[in-house]
Amino acid sequence: MACGSSSFDPGFIRAVVDVVGRAHVLTDPDVVASYEIDWTGRFRGSTPAVVRPGSSEELAAVVALCRAGGVAVVPQGGNTGMVGGGVPLHGEVVVSLRRLTGVGPADVAAGQLTVQAGATLADVQVAARDAGWEYGVDLGGRDSATIGGNVATNAGGLRVLRYGDTRAQVLGAQAVLGTGDVVEHLGGLLKDNTGYPLHLLMCGSEGTLGFVTAVRLRLVAPAPQRVAAILGMKDAASALAAAQALRLGLPTLSAAELMLRAGVELVCAVTGAPPPLPSPHEAYLLVEASGPADPTLELTAAVAGLSGVEDAAVAVDPRRIAALFRYREGHTEAVNSLGAPPHKLDVTLPFGVLAEMVERLPSIVDAVVPGAAVWLFGHVGDGNVHVNVTGVAPDDERVDEAVFRAVAGVGGSISAEHGIGTAKRKWLELNRSPAELRAFAAIKRALDPDGIMNPHVLVPPA
Repeated sequence: MACGSSSFDPGFIRAVVDVVGRAHVLTDPDVVASYEIDWTGRFRGSTPAVVRPGSSEELAAVVALCRAGGVAVVPQGGNTGMVGGGVPLHGEVVVSLRRLTGVGPADVAAGQLTVQAGATLADVQVAARDAGWEYGVDLGGRDSATIGGNVATNAGGLRVLRYGDTRAQVLGAQAVLGTGDVVEHLGGLLKDNTGYPLHLLMCGSEGTLGFVTAVRLRLVAPAPQRVAAILGMKDAASALAAAQALRLGLPTLSAAELMLRAGVELVCAVTGAPPPLPSPHEAYLLVEASGPADPTLELTAAVAGLSGVEDAAVAVDPRRIAALFRYREGHTEAVNSLGAPPHKLDVTLPFGVLAEMVERLPSIVDAVVPGAAVWLFGHVGDGNVHVNVTGVAPDDERVDEAVFRAVAGVGGSISAEHGIGTAKRKWLELNRSPAELRAFAAIKRALDPDGIMNPHVLVPPA
């Protein structure tokens, strides 16, 4: 049976049912439809079955059956991906980890938490707070994004500049490899020089090596006192300069988010939110400071020393802070409301050319598809800009090509958060050398010798 084939031996399905139970092998087309399309709506596939194992042992047995039958699989968590990496674009079986939702209890003394892959980011944040700690990663899709998906794509989010990405939080993992072997290293020792850190290898692997079923997470000290400010700036260059000045001069800075006038006005139109400031501004910088003591005076003093600030609103109440962040987090929803699925191109740019590229990107897109709309926003405290393009057919990759080549040409990365998936696979060579790609392929062969694990994602074909 060929990998990715949509023609399945009924005996395979029966064998999987024997492992996980009939209720957890979904084949009804209406039921599996939500597993066949990604969050953006741009990538849609088909699958003969969705399998939902309830333990690592069941998952290992399913992988063994897939190896024996030559059946390709696509791992799926909350299905919040944006690069086609978690949907069955070639007829693969979907293996959903949504049943693996165990959380904790926390190791309070160590400041660590062991969670299963299907637990949501919000679940982890609550468990960390209940234990007197916090979890350092946060993103807008916290209520649906799963930890397994965060690990698979090495998600970043709002506070990377303070705490680092998901890889920086993972101290160990349990995984079912493409061989069917279960590997586990969940002790959480901060110093453990006993060979290859397999848990870090799984971070960003996008399910091409195996399934992460549980992880040991590092927690961070609470920063209960928070203050946020939205700054109306004269232009994007001023906003980016201000963000860099705050990175240097405000030790409690925990977030720095860029928004542009058109994007903020779209968010207000779609969500019904009032304008963030009395008058419109060409750019907005949303910043947050946090710590054990109230950082309000520290933040306001730092903002007072910035140039290019035309107006500002400060929030100290949690509800008002959440309202300010809604302007930034609402961008994705607002852009998605504009009809055809947008091209979502999240990239990282070197700080030295960040302002220049934010200025250039719309003209780069317009040169390829005149009239296309470009929506720029992102986590500029770590160089991450989300380039959303509307008015382009979902399968028209000319914009993707132009943006990725321009970004790579100045030393940037074609993927900042959501991985490579299917959408960016053919451009991986812009950021990785032939030697690196050969090493990627060799690692995949070692841990997935039959090539059944998400075979059309990340690693380019030989």
